[in-house]
Amino acid sequence: MKAGWSEDRLRQALTQASGPSSDYDLNPDPAPEVSLRPAGVLAAFHEDDGRLILTKRASGLRHHPGQIALPGGKVDPGDADEIAAALREAREEVGLDPAQVEVLGTLPPHRTVTGFTMTPVLGIVRGQFAARPEPGEVEEVFTLPFAHIAQPANYRVEGRRWRGGWRRYYVAPYGPYYLWGATARVLLQLARRLDP
Repeated sequence: MKAGWSEDRLRQALTQASGPSSDYDLNPDPAPEVSLRPAGVLAAFHEDDGRLILTKRASGLRHHPGQIALPGGKVDPGDADEIAAALREAREEVGLDPAQVEVLGTLPPHRTVTGFTMTPVLGIVRGQFAARPEPGEVEEVFTLPFAHIAQPANYRVEGRRWRGGWRRYYVAPYGPYYLWGATARVLLQLARRLDP
C-alpha cells in the first residue's frame, strides 16, 4: 500500500454526504437557466497502488483542447445511464475494457459552464492495463498518484478572464500536468470525502 491507498478508503468516501458541485460555485454570477445534458466521467484507480487514469485532450479539438480530463463524455441514446456512458467513453478514449473495471458508485453530479451535468463514476481497474489513446481525440494517457489526488491541500483556487468576465476555478497541478476546472473540482470533492 502506497501513500494511504486502499480500496476501502474509496468505498468509505462514497458513504460521506455531500451535495452537487458546479463550475459556478466560486463565481458571483448565478448559473444560467438552461437545459443540461447528462454526461459520465470515469475516475478509475488501479488496484495496485491507486494511480488515477487521466487524459490530455488533443490540441486540435474544438472543445477543451489540450486540457486534462477524466475519460468520459455525454450520455448517448444507446447508453443506459451515466455509468454506461463513462465506461463506453473510457473504452473509446483510452482502450480500457469495461470488464476490467469494478464500479464502486458515483459522486454527486457537477454542473459545467459548457452545459453538462457530469456524474463522476468511481471504479477500480483490475489487472494489467496498457493505454491506447484514441487518435485525434486523446493526445496522451497518463496516471497521477493517489497521494496527490487524495490530499485536499494539493488543490487551490486560481482565476482568469473568460468570455468577458473573471472566472475562478480549482487547480491541482502535478509536474507538467495542469489539472484544473471541472476535473479538479470533482477530484477535490473526492479528496474531501477521503479526508473528512
